[in-house]
Amino acid sequence: MCECIDKRISAEMQEIMTKYTVEKDNLIPILNEVQEKYGYIPKLAQMEISKYLNIPMAEVYGVVTFYSRFTLEPKGKYNISVCLGTACFVKGSQKILDRLKERLQLEEGKTSSDGKFSIDTTRCVGACGIAPVFTVNNEVYGKATVKKLDEVLNELE
Repeated sequence: MCECIDKRISAEMQEIMTKYTVEKDNLIPILNEVQEKYGYIPKLAQMEISKYLNIPMAEVYGVVTFYSRFTLEPKGKYNISVCLGTACFVKGSQKILDRLKERLQLEEGKTSSDGKFSIDTTRCVGACGIAPVFTVNNEVYGKATVKKLDEVLNELE
């Protein structure tokens, strides 16, 4: 990573962290704000948080990797998530995920080299009544089909 980027992130992290007292209880709120700002939790941000809250880096990393809301990798401009919860799975969401992976030539948790698309899965988005569902940047597409997925992808490409 370029030294200029390191300095920028460090400065931005200081700005975020000074809003919070130096208490371990503030780890998740700080991580939430970092996730909102960058779209993921950069390693340098984790190091800055570790120093600020005086907790081991392993603990920060453990929290980041425990909660599915946090990610260590940048997401694409279009983050597409397929629900694999019971209602969605029973109604065919695996076929939608398979088509998505085939069409974008990506695996779950990965981002395209051009930064345009990323693929995730989730266990439930709370839309069981319109299962199966997938989301694009948190916009829910219900009663989804492979055809509907292809139509949405055509619009995004």
